[in-house]
Amino acid sequence: MSNLLQRILEKKKKLNKLRPLPNIILEKLKNDISLEWTYNSNAIEGNTLTLQETRLVLEEGITIKGKSLREHFEAKNHEKAIAHLELLVQQKSNISEDHILQLHKLVLDGIEEDFAGRYRNGQVRIMGANFIPPAGRKVPELMTEFTQEIKNQRNKKNDLELATFIHHRFVWIHPFFDGNGRTARLLMNIILMQSGYPPAVILKNDRKKYYEALNQANKNNYEKLELLIGQAIERSLDMYLSVFDTLSDSEEYLPLSVLAINSRYSADYLGLLARRGLIDSYKEGRNWVSSKKAIDEYTNSQESH
Repeated sequence: MSNLLQRILEKKKKLNKLRPLPNIILEKLKNDISLEWTYNSNAIEGNTLTLQETRLVLEEGITIKGKSLREHFEAKNHEKAIAHLELLVQQKSNISEDHILQLHKLVLDGIEEDFAGRYRNGQVRIMGANFIPPAGRKVPELMTEFTQEIKNQRNKKNDLELATFIHHRFVWIHPFFDGNGRTARLLMNIILMQSGYPPAVILKNDRKKYYEALNQANKNNYEKLELLIGQAIERSLDMYLSVFDTLSDSEEYLPLSVLAINSRYSADYLGLLARRGLIDSYKEGRNWVSSKKAIDEYTNSQESH
């Protein structure tokens, strides 16, 4: 685990050096991860939309033949919940019960209106779990304690440990009749994203390992769950960093602010070169675009003088 945490910290440090990320790249990364997050989180809970079908529902508004109305709502609702979560991340405030209820209401909007954004008031059982959640009458008190504990542990645990604690404790309390898993995976990402990490996405393909890890955590053994969440964090960091690795070999025409990331020249200086016709470039709307190849050719010409 120490090796995984060390790799995560090193990759986050590398990503921090690239910040602030150009908007054109940041928006693409956010959209890609949001799509994967929505698809995988819903699929873990039994939603049968494929990744491509989820994309069509969210980006094109298409209704998929043979898929239930509920599955379409689950995709659209999760996207809305992510958008709301991003606002909470920007506020950098502690997680409150109101935040949790708001997220849960978005997750179940139009699906389970009677239960959306409301704590359960009865007993539930979780298929395949090795424990029985607390009685419904205990949920309000447990949730108040839970949000206070998050605040208390914020400076005592590292981000991975805190995300693992939040996820497991929430699922153990199981405060709602439905939508607990999706809400838990949203909640843990508030902490991670407030600390500068991209969202951690637990994959549908890891569903069996995920449930086994939660059962181990119920026995106070958090190692497997921490490992799974850590791997999800590292995967997202790799996704972000790979974009910049790809740019270093690209001959594609890109905004100068993007090309400046892996260049010895600032975006302002590249803009000057573009306006003077010293690099192969053209204006796209208000922005100048060029290519790494064009910048390399200019650099080589200067060095040969």
